[in-house]
Amino acid sequence: MPPPADIVKVAIEWPGAFPKLMEIDQVSNADSTNFYITEKNRNNIKNGSILRLTTSAAQMAQQLHERIQSSSMDMKLDALKDLANSSRDITFAQEFINLDGISLLTQMVESGTERYQKLQKIMKPCFGDLLSFTLTAFVELMDHGIVSWDTFSVAFIKKIASYVCKSAMDTAVLQRSLAILESMVLNSQDLYQKVAQEITIGQLIPHLQGTDQDIQTYTIAVINALFLKAPEEKRQCVRTKMAHILAQKQLRSIILSNVIRSNKPINDEMAHQLYVLQVLTFNLLEDRMMTKMDPQDQAQRDIIFELRRIAFDVECESNNSGSIEKRKSMYTRDYKKLGFINHVNPAVDFTQIPPGMLALDNMLYFARHHQDAYIRIVLENSSREDKHECPFGRSSIELTKMLCEILKVGELPSENCHDFHPMFFTHDRSFEEFFCICIQLLNKTWKEMRATSEDFNKVMQVVKEQITRALTIKPNSLDQFKSRLQNLSYTEILKLRQSERMNQEDFQSRPILELREKIQPEIMELIKQQRLNRLCEGTCFRKISSRRRQDKFWYCRLSPNHKVLHYGDLEESPQGEVPHDSLQDKLPVADIKAVVTGKDCPHMKEKGALKQNKEVLELAFSVLYESDEYLNFIAPDKHEYCVWTDGLNALLGKEMTSEFTRSDMDTLLNMEMKLRLLDLENIQIPEVPPPIPKEPSNYDFVYDCN
Repeated sequence: MPPPADIVKVAIEWPGAFPKLMEIDQVSNADSTNFYITEKNRNNIKNGSILRLTTSAAQMAQQLHERIQSSSMDMKLDALKDLANSSRDITFAQEFINLDGISLLTQMVESGTERYQKLQKIMKPCFGDLLSFTLTAFVELMDHGIVSWDTFSVAFIKKIASYVCKSAMDTAVLQRSLAILESMVLNSQDLYQKVAQEITIGQLIPHLQGTDQDIQTYTIAVINALFLKAPEEKRQCVRTKMAHILAQKQLRSIILSNVIRSNKPINDEMAHQLYVLQVLTFNLLEDRMMTKMDPQDQAQRDIIFELRRIAFDVECESNNSGSIEKRKSMYTRDYKKLGFINHVNPAVDFTQIPPGMLALDNMLYFARHHQDAYIRIVLENSSREDKHECPFGRSSIELTKMLCEILKVGELPSENCHDFHPMFFTHDRSFEEFFCICIQLLNKTWKEMRATSEDFNKVMQVVKEQITRALTIKPNSLDQFKSRLQNLSYTEILKLRQSERMNQEDFQSRPILELREKIQPEIMELIKQQRLNRLCEGTCFRKISSRRRQDKFWYCRLSPNHKVLHYGDLEESPQGEVPHDSLQDKLPVADIKAVVTGKDCPHMKEKGALKQNKEVLELAFSVLYESDEYLNFIAPDKHEYCVWTDGLNALLGKEMTSEFTRSDMDTLLNMEMKLRLLDLENIQIPEVPPPIPKEPSNYDFVYDCN
């Protein structure tokens, strides 16, 4: 008879004695890390665990609270080291915080460390460790979300900022200080103001020039937080300041040479921070994108005059150079050649938002910095027949709008995206250069398609496909991007399209459709088994906390018999699969009532969830079990989201409806159809089956075997 499921065998260890094997009334699975056993986490014990009899969390908190105030440096150092380790446990953290431990640590940082700085010359390693453990304990305690960030003094902020601003500082201290500043900015509007007064981007830049990628990551995270959380009333001022900073070659070139082109591979967190910086940089264009042109504004009209002057090498005529009607006629003729929709008053073309004035900015940049290409495009099209000309003005406006859509200008950065493009860090005016390359591509594609004015939208669709396909390979420079576009001619796009939709048009006859319907259940079963196998392998999920840096992980996987979901917390992201017996919690599949997604998930309805952007909502799903209990997930990407929602629906006997399932069904079904019809290549399959011949007049031709 098997032992009861709630009985586990563990070793109980007394101080100074060998562990003794005992059986206790409990349930399975636990974490390998040390934690206090309470009523809330008693289910985390597993077979083979060693339970160490130790002082209670309250006693331990009281002892450490006293020891960190010791006059002995060695005792203080040991106590702070123990505190940094123990603070990861929420039970201990609650007890230590109840003793006003956070205030004690902040006081030590504000004033106590000055005393030790006098000893720094003779005890430099000790001083670094002392401060490092103090700040580590502080970060771990604050990560539990028990204490509000709004409670800290200006003196504490100044001290933390001073550690960041120092040219030579212990690496661990610097890392913790940057993490604290980032959390302050992200979690408190009041602290944002105070931090912004104490630290500047210029003081952070030297930390990007080192070789420690963690320090670089935290530094960029602080820069992003300062720009991302700027208060609404100061957003315009902050954007102006950010534009000025990013316009300086120093920051961009340092990130390019010391981070993007360094010998070390870029980890996921660094990739995310670079993506956020890229998004924030492009969002600086939002104001111009949403600004309409004022047709009565002479300064803005002068930009259009400048475009005309550069294109046709003419100076603005004086009032005496001919009649008003003659000048109007000349302007109208030239504006038509420039490709504006409104030939009389081109300013009207820029009243559409988006792209607003951003389109005019791009056109002027192209005309001034790529003058030869600009003149060639304008004159080349003005010499064609009216119906075959590629209108430069209209094309530039629509192209700018398209590029803003591709780069999602004006949207908040996603919490889980790592999609940064190195080429945008290689030039101070990367968006404008991006436009200059693409407008030349548009003109080239127009000629390749032999397009007319009626084909304008078709050309724009092809150009969008060319740009997005070229971006998928993540070019390292704008030149590489340009070279990639050269290989994506209109002819090549047609070939790619034809290849991708191969057999989509061929498989429309009735016999083929019947065959597809017949084998579709087999393919769906194959997809279902693949989803369940992926759930058995498991996935590492990040915990979304109040801090941007999501360095807390948990893992979930399905048991091989498809009857239990095993899950539990991890210290770090695993390199491979995590054995199900090392995960401390489990949920029987039979207890699952439903799977909910998006805004219906309870963790998306909680306070602050409305601030989450739509991409986080699209990756959220929850498993409902018992009456009102939920297991909440945020998938690392869309692929994992589809795998898990499909797999869970399959376990519940429901239909798998994700985009991933539809894509897999199309791919596998087409491959299976090709294999089955391989022998019928070049044979015309009739729409209807051939008629059955009439019965013969006799059956004398039948051979009698007897």
